[in-house]
Amino acid sequence: MEEVLKGMQSKKMIAIDLFCGAGGLTVGLKDAGFNVVAGVEFNPVAAESYRLNHMEHLLYERDIRGLSPFDVMNDLSIKPGELDLLAGCPPCQGFSSHRTRNKSSSVVDERNDLVFEFMKFVSAMLPKTIMMENVPGLAKDNRIEQVKNQLEKLNYFIDDKTVQVKDAASFGVPQRRKRMILKASLLGCIDDPIESADVATVRSAIGGMRPPGDTGDYLHDLPVKRTDKINKMISLIPVDGGSRTDLPIEYWLPCHIRKPDGYLDVYGRMAWNTVSPTITGGCISPSKGRFIHPDQNRAITLREAALLQTFPPKYRFSMSRGKDAVALMIGNALPPEFIKRHAVEFRKHLSLFN
Repeated sequence: MEEVLKGMQSKKMIAIDLFCGAGGLTVGLKDAGFNVVAGVEFNPVAAESYRLNHMEHLLYERDIRGLSPFDVMNDLSIKPGELDLLAGCPPCQGFSSHRTRNKSSSVVDERNDLVFEFMKFVSAMLPKTIMMENVPGLAKDNRIEQVKNQLEKLNYFIDDKTVQVKDAASFGVPQRRKRMILKASLLGCIDDPIESADVATVRSAIGGMRPPGDTGDYLHDLPVKRTDKINKMISLIPVDGGSRTDLPIEYWLPCHIRKPDGYLDVYGRMAWNTVSPTITGGCISPSKGRFIHPDQNRAITLREAALLQTFPPKYRFSMSRGKDAVALMIGNALPPEFIKRHAVEFRKHLSLFN
């Protein structure tokens, strides 16, 4: 892949990241060789985190519903049809499987319609290519059919591979994470990246980390206080993939006694030689999922969660709203490696026509 990127270095391609969050999508696009010139983010702490890492970008810290794409084009001196890639992940909580009964349709949530704000920018800018990423639930929602119909009317190439659901673990991410990705181009069909023959593992991502405490990394060293009972429970869970069901019954929580077959991942350990579970906003809490370190008696740290998401080792996140806000940013982020592998195919596609 690196040879492919080197061969395209002379072709400067520009991109805009809508709903950029803390910057996971932007990192993936930049790693693939795109010049990301602007981002849009409404959440203050996410915008602050984005700025810490991408100071050279024009960042619109405002509600996209009140932002004119024509103003953005004017600010960037871009005319319709000149932008190489418009990318983004509209907030997806309304489509999340945690908020739907059958995991196939959305609950009522005003954020669901932000996909049409994305389309507002598409209609005005007419970018050469489009990448929209989201949770799998959106792929089964009628809104995505409306999006595809609108794209087709704008002369984008649409086929049965325009919208796909992929597991990030198949693309170099040491994490089980299914995502919807929509790809469209005015120029033809964009190839899919080749899936990895071998999966990246928890060990490959965080196996070399020193124990937290005095590493000098604020995301790794944050002190954690838990009750003696919880610490004892964690210590009794077998290393390298153990589960709360391995605990003696006297250490089971009342909710687990009532429903012994429910939420089996909570208070579970990750396993070294496989992928991690999906990193969520609760990624530093053992009660939220299988987030205990494989062999140390603690939950994973914020830095370890970010590495499992494939953020760079020194990527910065604002602590202005506390550690829970950072965990949420990390859990909501797009894995940069997943985006990079798809974005490389976008660049190869665009290079055929530039």
